[in-house]
Amino acid sequence: MAWAAHKVPLPELVEAPDEIDQKARQLAGLIRQSKHFIVFTGAGVSTSAGIPDFRGPDGAWTLQAQGRQRTTAAVSTLQAIPTATHMALVELQNRGLLKYLVSQNCDGLHRRSGILPDKISELHGNNNREICKDCGKEYIRDFRAVADYTKSIHDHRTGRKCTRCGGLLHDTIINFTESLPERELTLAYDHAKKADLCLVLGSSLTVSPANDIPEVVGKRRRRGAKLVICNLQATPLDSMANLRVYAKTDELMVNVMRELGMEIPGFILQRRLSVHVEAAGQGKTRRCKVTVSGIDVDGTPVSFLRSVKLVNNRRVLRAEPFEFDLRGDAAEGGLELKMELEFMGHYGEPNLEVVHVVEGAEIGIPAVYILEYNPYNGEWKATRR
Repeated sequence: MAWAAHKVPLPELVEAPDEIDQKARQLAGLIRQSKHFIVFTGAGVSTSAGIPDFRGPDGAWTLQAQGRQRTTAAVSTLQAIPTATHMALVELQNRGLLKYLVSQNCDGLHRRSGILPDKISELHGNNNREICKDCGKEYIRDFRAVADYTKSIHDHRTGRKCTRCGGLLHDTIINFTESLPERELTLAYDHAKKADLCLVLGSSLTVSPANDIPEVVGKRRRRGAKLVICNLQATPLDSMANLRVYAKTDELMVNVMRELGMEIPGFILQRRLSVHVEAAGQGKTRRCKVTVSGIDVDGTPVSFLRSVKLVNNRRVLRAEPFEFDLRGDAAEGGLELKMELEFMGHYGEPNLEVVHVVEGAEIGIPAVYILEYNPYNGEWKATRR
């Protein structure tokens, strides 16, 4: 907790490179042998992306305890590029080795990096995720979907409404004294009870009840479960660890992936675009309705578009829902829609033109495009799924 931060932070320790290499080999071996491998992450996995931690020498809570202001600007979580650690975990997930990820981080980088929504519990919330308390519908945003807390830190209303039921949307951030989300916590415990290997990356393990998750694994040490902790500072669970690594998480994970013979993928911003064409009207009044929207892999709505424009159409839609009402009978087939998409631009994404051809048999069936943006060369790639 912030009020429990030390004015004099615990020292950060870094082991010699050869020691880290040796422990990376040990960890790689444990990962190969594991049947249910889980990872628990804290702020330390995002520091190399320019996002400060909390309890380090320049951590947010350390500075608060010392009455100091930050002297170097932090990178916006919306512009931060996922680190080597983030992308290594994505590759381990995609290879089927990482079964589940439990995170204390609110920066949204795990989801943005490619961790699937059913593979993660974000115990303290996500700055980019809001939820309808009435029907449970979730929304991922490419902006900070956080309440302003002007009335109370426990008033999580964001001011937006659910498009499914009209209920009020709430942010998912967990403030001090608030309970963790029941579903995410239950899933985290379930996976911890099944885990034969838990890797802690960049967490001080001092925040309860989140720190109970790796402890569940540590207490099953006599039954063969293994706990590995990588953090620069000492943690309360160090005595339970089978392997303790004092290193930055990127340094450890780069070495681990090399030992596993796996390449860490570069970050590609992935977006899923849904284009839904529906017929409307009859006879001379036949029309078609075109709805353009962002979706996640599980169908969760994702807000990443600033505007949508149909080429040769004057109208530019600058707010969701992006719906066009066009003249003509789309059921005849051959309808060609040229859409110019404008993005939020956190990574400098340029506009993208997508050409969507509608055949008669596809009317009423949403088409999905996979949009991939490479922030290193500024290029888009669009593929119809």
